[in-house]
Amino acid sequence: MSGRPALSSEASSPRLLVLDGETSHEVFDVITSSDAVIRVRSALLFEVGEQLEVRIEHAGSVWQATARVRGHAGSDAEQITELEISDRRAVGA
Repeated sequence: MSGRPALSSEASSPRLLVLDGETSHEVFDVITSSDAVIRVRSALLFEVGEQLEVRIEHAGSVWQATARVRGHAGSDAEQITELEISDRRAVGA
């Protein structure tokens, strides 16, 4: 048995949750992500410039961050929202 992690976990998308006080809401389907920008789909349309407090869960790590809506692309039916991530801080286990 190899000590290397499975490739499927390396390629998985992060889970992105919007924080509202002590409650979190899963409203995004992550399309692509990098350290600074996450592209998502959502049934909700957030305003350009709007800032959201989010929790990012990926590969066993959890961070809280600020996500600012940079813009929207695509048709109304296939709208993609681009979020700029800043103030990322690790959440203790």
